[in-house]
Amino acid sequence: MSETRRPPERPWGLPVLLWLLLLAPMAWAAPAREAPAEATVEMKPIHVSEHVWYVQGKPVVATGNQGFVSNAGIVITGEGVVVFDALGTPALARRLVRIIRGLTDQPIRKVVVSHYHADHIYGLQVFKDLGAEIIAAAGAEAYLDSEAARNRLEERRVSLFPWVDEHTRLVAPDRYVEDRMEIRMGEVTLQLQNLGDAHSDADLMMFVLPDRVLFSGDIIFEGRIPFVGSANTRHWLETLEQLDTEGVRALIPGHGPAAREPRKAIRLTRDYLAFLRREMGHAVEEMIPFDEAYDAVDWSRWKDLPTFDEANRRNAYQVYLSMEAEGFE
Repeated sequence: MSETRRPPERPWGLPVLLWLLLLAPMAWAAPAREAPAEATVEMKPIHVSEHVWYVQGKPVVATGNQGFVSNAGIVITGEGVVVFDALGTPALARRLVRIIRGLTDQPIRKVVVSHYHADHIYGLQVFKDLGAEIIAAAGAEAYLDSEAARNRLEERRVSLFPWVDEHTRLVAPDRYVEDRMEIRMGEVTLQLQNLGDAHSDADLMMFVLPDRVLFSGDIIFEGRIPFVGSANTRHWLETLEQLDTEGVRALIPGHGPAAREPRKAIRLTRDYLAFLRREMGHAVEEMIPFDEAYDAVDWSRWKDLPTFDEANRRNAYQVYLSMEAEGFE
């Protein structure tokens, strides 16, 4: 009876051993993260008063100028730095930190957030990682808990890539301002006021004493068409009409240059909102379709302002819809 011979087991050869030696470090090594993209747009500090500086974004659409479209404030005190708004990308916030370091070696203690819209908040993670306390108006949690916030971040990871990417995250406040709050930082007092749902779900202003400088956030736009979005334009307009600027030496809006005559700075945003509500309200009352109503309006006062082409029709439509909703109240 013939014996069936089994083939001998094949020993691991030298090529196989070499491959294992080469692959082992790759299997254990953590993937290296590329260095984050840095902002290359121009950003310079503008000196307003003894303790106050700000940087001014460009009056373009939100994804233009590498996202540098809004303002951020810097208040330097004997006990540290307070930042007002964090800009629209982590890269811009890192650029802002370098600017602050060029002005002072004081630590950045706090960031006051005017409101939770993308162009003001995606830089927060930079300041949070530096140990700063984040302060915002009560009501901002409505945005943070919303699908809109998550969708906006995903959109900006595409439209503002690589400055907003998968590592960009939403940062919640450490402290909420319910109504008013006063913060003492060395020789400087900061007065914070929650304005409620005007331009956003919750808007916050900051008044700097003794400089008498007011940071308004986006309840005031200077030199460009305001962004309405889903704003409560009725309350927004009421807020502007009631805003007391007596004794304010300089007003720094959320967008546009600082104003030495605050009442004039308020006028553009106030008049624009009043115009939209009047024209769209009339159309709703007369049951005129939006397209027809929009084409019939004389926009000549506003059409030469930056972002008119990009924002005005959308603003008008949002106000038209909100005026319809108000009619059912």
